[in-house]
Amino acid sequence: MHTPATRGGSAPRAAPRTAFALAAAPARCGASAASATVSVTTSVAAFAARLPGAAFNAACNATVGAASLAMPAALLTALIALGAPSLAHAHAIAGDRVFPSTLAVDDPGVGDEADFEYGHQRVPGDNGDQSVNTFSFEYDKLITPRLAVSVDGGYVMQNNPGARGFDNFGVGLKYLLYVNEPHELMTSIGVNAELGGTGSRAIADNFSTISPTVYVGKGMGDLPDSLAYLRPVAVTAEAGPALTTGAGQPNAFDYGFTVQYSLPYLQQHVHDTGLPQPFANLIPLVEIPLSRSQGQTTGTVNPGFIWMNRYGQFGIEAQIPLNRASGSHVGILVQAHLFFDDIAPATLGKPLFQ
Repeated sequence: MHTPATRGGSAPRAAPRTAFALAAAPARCGASAASATVSVTTSVAAFAARLPGAAFNAACNATVGAASLAMPAALLTALIALGAPSLAHAHAIAGDRVFPSTLAVDDPGVGDEADFEYGHQRVPGDNGDQSVNTFSFEYDKLITPRLAVSVDGGYVMQNNPGARGFDNFGVGLKYLLYVNEPHELMTSIGVNAELGGTGSRAIADNFSTISPTVYVGKGMGDLPDSLAYLRPVAVTAEAGPALTTGAGQPNAFDYGFTVQYSLPYLQQHVHDTGLPQPFANLIPLVEIPLSRSQGQTTGTVNPGFIWMNRYGQFGIEAQIPLNRASGSHVGILVQAHLFFDDIAPATLGKPLFQ
């Protein structure tokens, strides 16, 4: 929810839409089951509707037949399918679209989550290039299903000159403003504050930075059939000023966007190509975080991918500097992210107020 080093957020789970409508499950599985097995096949088919691709088809096949055979076969198929990642409840949801928690440009969701990242870059310093390694974290907590608070921080190690220690800690507030499910559109607003003087003197600034920010995400699932293979595409963006409290310290305008192609969306809502794991749950993407201050723009182009399931995600990206002021070598970002609203929905992942 804060800087490019720390990401978080997901949408409320009040009415998530699974890959296929449960009400349509019996029809999708076929009408060949005898009337004596209707209640059995309907229950199993409804469960099967939550499963992606081949797992769904296998569960459907198991339900067609005599009730005495349908139940154990379908239950066995369902138990096996539980081992496959499911996106039914994962992260920020707008209609059929799941927006992942991206690494460098914050997504439009809110949620109960934890994010851990490692980043490496070589950036210009006063005495030449500096090698900077950052270990960062962020914890987001839902106050209501639409409102989340966050805390973040990071440990930094650099050379030339050598220094290490904690960067300033930050706090944030983010509100899910609007969701349009048919058009896979989501917008949020928030404010983040980096608290000056809370980190190591060797690393952190002694002034604070306040950043009001707008977030938006749009999936292309409403494209016509002639462009069906573009429906897995989604774009997200964020923009807002970074206002410093230090006398003489320059302000900045931070912005960025992502372009994503969701293979889970392709499999579940366009065409099941039979991709095996782990490829079936990959989201290739490019992120472009940017900042403009004192007439100069800096930033990186970050190609990479995110592997995502119901309980969390893993991501890795390269960081390609836009110009010399942004860095001198290609860096790397690595992320591990946990969705507490699915890991422990009744305790740690439950909003404080419904």
